[in-house]
Formats: sequence, structure tokens, C-alpha cells
Amino acid sequence: MKSKLFMYLFIFSALLIIFQYVNSKNIIDKYENDIDSFKTEIAEQEKTIEALEEQNFELNYFNIDRNDNALDYFVAQGYNTEQLINAIKEGLYNMNDYEGDDHPIVPFVSMTDSKLLINKVRILNHRWIVANFTDGEYWGEIFITYEIDENNDLKYKLVEYFMYPKVA
Repeated sequence: MKSKLFMYLFIFSALLIIFQYVNSKNIIDKYENDIDSFKTEIAEQEKTIEALEEQNFELNYFNIDRNDNALDYFVAQGYNTEQLINAIKEGLYNMNDYEGDDHPIVPFVSMTDSKLLINKVRILNHRWIVANFTDGEYWGEIFITYEIDENNDLKYKLVEYFMYPKVA
């Protein structure tokens, strides 16, 4: 009787070990598949990040913040570049506060009841600015040059401009 009991215990133990082995193998295989899929996903996301960084670099190429030569030009003249860049932008935005129909730098008159306003400004370098404007319905862009005179006053000069035709 004892030997049968030991035989049953042995068979039960062997079955339990086989079950544990198969179960563990399945778990390990699942983890390996998950790791492989995560590695593939991470590689794809790294490629996407690389492409976005390259695209971002291209979008910001013509920007005074990334143009060391333009910044060095202002530093050589003794200007604090951060304050100067803010002053240049604020000077254009302050032009949005005007009386009457004529904007101080935008050569168009609003065709709606609202005023023409400069929305976005991009300072390209130490001489050029690109900005867009709108009256809420019509949109356009302007190309401006600027300089700082002897009195440290900013002078803006409109060089080129256009308004997009209204799409029906």
C-alpha cells in the first residue's frame, strides 16, 4: 500500500512539475513576445521623433533665436538680445492699437467691422521680419525690414505684402 501511495505521489509530483514547466514556458514566451513588440514600437517611435526633430529644425531655421550671426550682431552693438527681440515684437503688436481705419504698417483697410491686427511675428534675422495679419475674415502677410537708429528707436519699413483671396 505504501508503495502505491509513493507511486501516486511520484506521478502527481511529475504531473505538477510538467504543468509548472509548461506554464512557466508560456509565460516566458509571452514576455519575450511583449519585449520584442515593445522594442519594435520604441524603434518606430524613435524614428518618428528623429523625423519630427529634423522637421522642427527646418521650421525654425529662419528664426533669430537660432541665428547666431544675427544675435552676435546685436551683442557686438551692446544690446541685450532677449530684451531687444521682445521690444521688436512688442513694437509691432503695439501698432495694433490704432485709431481710424488705417493700420500703421499694414497697407490694407479692413473689409469687415473689425480692425486689422497683426497676429504672429517671426523675426528672421537682424534686419528682416515676417508677420501675418487679419481682420477676422481676411488674412495676409507682410515682409518688414527694421533697424535701430542712433536714438535706439526701432524703425520699421514695409517691403512687401499680400492678402489672400477669400475662399467661398
